[in-house]
Amino acid sequence: MSSISEDTDPNASRAVARAATAAPPPNRVTFNRLELNRILNLYGRMVADGEWRDYAIDFLKDRAVFSVFRRASEVPIYRIEKDPRLARKQGMYSVISATGLILRRGHELERVLLVIDRKLALV
Repeated sequence: MSSISEDTDPNASRAVARAATAAPPPNRVTFNRLELNRILNLYGRMVADGEWRDYAIDFLKDRAVFSVFRRASEVPIYRIEKDPRLARKQGMYSVISATGLILRRGHELERVLLVIDRKLALV
């Protein structure tokens, strides 16, 4: 006699486990596809110019962070953060320098990223 009962379907339990691992937990903040596309376009241009070399993405409970590195072993030179708690106040997007100074904060990601884009145009 087998240890699996006739009422349970092993394929159904695997499908439930697979579906649970495919989607991020609902209590995490993430970048959506358009936001990530805009950030990665900027990242690609900066890598092509030799300014940036590495990045890291962190999805935390209260915010999502895209960190940019000049070298892999350094502290991030910029952090692009999305904090939904600030959406009705100062804006949920911000660019933070390596020293912790908030360079720009706003409601639209495009306008917040201009602080980095303009530095590229001035050089």
